[in-house]
Amino acid sequence: MSDGELPVAVVGAGPVGLAAAAHLIERGLPVKVYEAGPSVAANVRDWGHVRLFSPWEFNVDPVARAILMRHGWQEPPADVYPTGQDLVDAYLAPLSETPEIAAVVETGAKVTAMGRLGIDKVVSKDRGDRPFLLAVRSERGGRRDLARAVIDTSGTWTSPNPLGAGGLAADGEEALAHRIAYGIPDVLGRDRDAYAGRTTLVVGAGHSAANVLLDLARLAERDPRTNAVWATRGTNLMRVFGGGAADKLAARGELGTALKDLVESGRVTLVTGFGVASVREEDGRLIVDGDTAKGRRSLGPVDRIVAATGQRPDLALTRELRLKLDPSLESTEALGPLVDPNLHSCGTVYPHGHRELSHPEPGFYTAGIKSYGRAPTFLMMTGYEQVRSIAAALAGDMVAADNVQLTLPETGVCSGAPNADANVSSSCCGGPAPEVDACCMADAEAKATTGRGCGCGPAEAPTPPVVSGCCGKAE
Repeated sequence: MSDGELPVAVVGAGPVGLAAAAHLIERGLPVKVYEAGPSVAANVRDWGHVRLFSPWEFNVDPVARAILMRHGWQEPPADVYPTGQDLVDAYLAPLSETPEIAAVVETGAKVTAMGRLGIDKVVSKDRGDRPFLLAVRSERGGRRDLARAVIDTSGTWTSPNPLGAGGLAADGEEALAHRIAYGIPDVLGRDRDAYAGRTTLVVGAGHSAANVLLDLARLAERDPRTNAVWATRGTNLMRVFGGGAADKLAARGELGTALKDLVESGRVTLVTGFGVASVREEDGRLIVDGDTAKGRRSLGPVDRIVAATGQRPDLALTRELRLKLDPSLESTEALGPLVDPNLHSCGTVYPHGHRELSHPEPGFYTAGIKSYGRAPTFLMMTGYEQVRSIAAALAGDMVAADNVQLTLPETGVCSGAPNADANVSSSCCGGPAPEVDACCMADAEAKATTGRGCGCGPAEAPTPPVVSGCCGKAE
């Protein structure tokens, strides 16, 4: 098989991976999609109980829509907010069952490593002329597949950050992992028995923590014995409380407002400036020790812990490839200054495509939320535009590949300067601030004239096209 006949390998059959397949198919390029889970969108199914804060109009890829329409698909109402399970049932599963997509997706196929045929990472000579080699593990055993190019959309959901404030597992965390949930457990559904009538410590300052805390509050309404304690590493919660009514995604603003009300009403105990150092068991319950500005402090006893501390990319998968990553976020290097929550304000993520998502390894691209590395803010529509551009580049249509267009909904808030107090696990775009509208208007005007927003940090970025907004929950 010649290199031109080899497929483009897409790793991961989530929303962005399936969109990549759709764009490649429409371009007439052979493609093979590898999904580690037993069905498409396995990660989405895991948080299927969570309602997205973006409505259907922002969650369907245009080319995937066209494929579905050819097969009589009934599109959900544009203004309805789906849950993760709705997204699977009404969009991703039907898409995967169309003849076009079904022919190229393999489930239960885990890509465990990637490299180049016959050479390791050190060899430079004729590197770009050799096909990619993918180590694949399925129920039939291991095998090696070849590909002309690779789009890694494997995401970060299965690589959660630990409890430890320093990025390493806290003392005792691994031994007590059976008492710790990572991400967003289904507190009101399948996991209810683990939380009802118990005290839960939620660690983290992002939208995932907000969802868990609000679910625990609802559970407490049904079972008053249920209690929640919320611990954050930072002391400034502007970002997670959000922009309220000024947010262009109403559900995102409402989430922050509801969380703020929950704290102010005393229905959840909030501890800020707490960096988890260890977790231990005493008399069958858990004690969490942490560092604060005033020294070591202990929280507890509690019965369960939820680590809503964000995710990180799995870099082991690409160890034999030549990647260029941002040193702090592990995002693609070009995106680092644009998504770094230490630097940017609302509206600083400009439209980007194949050039920002490529690496020194020819033909390899990181797309979807994995392209943002450890940055916690991503909207599916961003990923759809990413893979549209990549597919165009692989097809040789560089005009279309470089014509990247994306308008993202404003959060309604932006921070005037980098905030050292802000927890990196939180949302990227500010919180309640004076003169919100004026700030965000200035942000947009600044980008139009200088390519930089009003809250950007010192890092310089390429002059971008005008874009209306920045970020949202990783969906």
